[in-house]
Amino acid sequence: MRDDYITFISDIKKRTGIDLALYKEKQMKRRLTTLRDKRGFANFNDYYKALIQDEQLYFEFLDRMTINVSEFYRNFNRWETFRTKVLPTLMEGNDRLKVWSAACSTGEEPYTIAMILSDYFPLEEITVHATDIDELAIQRAMEGVYPERSLKEVPRDKKEKYFHKKGNFYSLSDEIKRCVQFSKHNLLADRYRSSYDLIVCRNVLIYFTEDAKNQVYDWFSQSLVEGGVLFVGSTEQIFNPQSFNFEVAETFFYEKQ
Repeated sequence: MRDDYITFISDIKKRTGIDLALYKEKQMKRRLTTLRDKRGFANFNDYYKALIQDEQLYFEFLDRMTINVSEFYRNFNRWETFRTKVLPTLMEGNDRLKVWSAACSTGEEPYTIAMILSDYFPLEEITVHATDIDELAIQRAMEGVYPERSLKEVPRDKKEKYFHKKGNFYSLSDEIKRCVQFSKHNLLADRYRSSYDLIVCRNVLIYFTEDAKNQVYDWFSQSLVEGGVLFVGSTEQIFNPQSFNFEVAETFFYEKQ
């Protein structure tokens, strides 16, 4: 019943501060119903009672809600555009960049940024601020151990330099891990830091309602310095960038005016 789901949304918001009403209902409800049924609960009321008593069940819920699907250099051509066209412009007059990887999932994105920046800056001068709502995803990101499928787009030189194979997994080097600082952050509720040169937020906002998406774009704009860039996912083109003081720099890259 829809009323059952509405009560669940309300209870989750009161308990965690996460507002599921800001996500597209059809997609989110389908995802969570599948998980609820898999765990043997007939309704969302019973599922919620179990969530607040079972930490592992709660973390599983968060993981499913936040759609943790990622890989290094995801959509490789976009990162090449960033490396060859966007980054050189950002570096003009800057000896250090302030970077935020928002909704970073299990860390592939911020570590990708750090590896690209390593071609231009000493590692000790690179700091990428990386955030996600899911504490379990952040914990996995900090461990820096990934299956081979996550590395399929990593350039050979970077793979040889920054990864060490352990059985069927790859461990990321400490020198790259030290470039990234992880913390918990809810894009729809928490305060945003400011003065960023680059914000990367990809393949997350497609799950938000239009109103929530527009609010996040506005907050991103306020968080960027003039001339700073927002890098979004392949299905997240902003069709009215001027509404957020953005101008298209390259496809999927928006420069703050």
